[in-house]
Amino acid sequence: MNIKLDRSLADLRSWHPDECGLVMALDAIGPRSSMLILREALLYGTRRFELFVERVGVTEAVASARLKQLTEAGLLARRPYKEPGSRTRYEYVPTDKGRDLTPVVLALLQWGAKHLQPEGAPLAVVDDASEQPVRVGFVAQDGTERTSEDLRIRPTEHARRAARASRDARAAARAGAARESAEGARDDSAGGK
Repeated sequence: MNIKLDRSLADLRSWHPDECGLVMALDAIGPRSSMLILREALLYGTRRFELFVERVGVTEAVASARLKQLTEAGLLARRPYKEPGSRTRYEYVPTDKGRDLTPVVLALLQWGAKHLQPEGAPLAVVDDASEQPVRVGFVAQDGTERTSEDLRIRPTEHARRAARASRDARAAARAGAARESAEGARDDSAGGK
C-alpha cells in the first residue's frame, strides 16, 4: 500500500510538486558518482581525493567535479592538511547538512542488500554495543515505529500560505482584467455616440 495523500492533494492534476524536496535533493547530490562519494565519506570515512578516485572508480576529473559540486552544495567541506615534506592538500569531510544524508545512504544500502543481493550482502549495519542489526525506518515524533501505511503526505503551513497568496493574486488579476474590460466597453460605447 502507498503512503496516503491528504484530501487536498488527492487530485494529482490540481497541484504540481514544484518545490519537491526530493527534486531539490537530487539536484544537490547529482549523479551516481556523487552518491558513491557520499557513501565513502559518510559510511567508510574516506576523506582524501586519491582514495575517492580509487574507491568510487572514477577518473580524477570526475572526482574533482563531483567533490566541487558536493562542496558547493554544502554537503562536504574542504579542509587543508599537509604531510611532512609534501605540499598542502585538501581532504573532504561531511558537514552537518551532509551527515543528515546518512539515513538516506543507509536506506539505499539496505534496500540494495534486500532486493538486489538475494545471496546475501557483504556488509551489515549493526548497533556498536549490542551487535544487533539496525535498519532505517519510519519513526514518529513520539518515538514509535511506523510503516508506510501509517503515513500521510499533507501540505505544510508554508505551502498553504503560498497557495492562498497565489489564489488571491489570480483573483485580483481576474478582477483587474474584468474591470479593465468593463471600462474599455464603456469607453467604446461612449465613443460611438
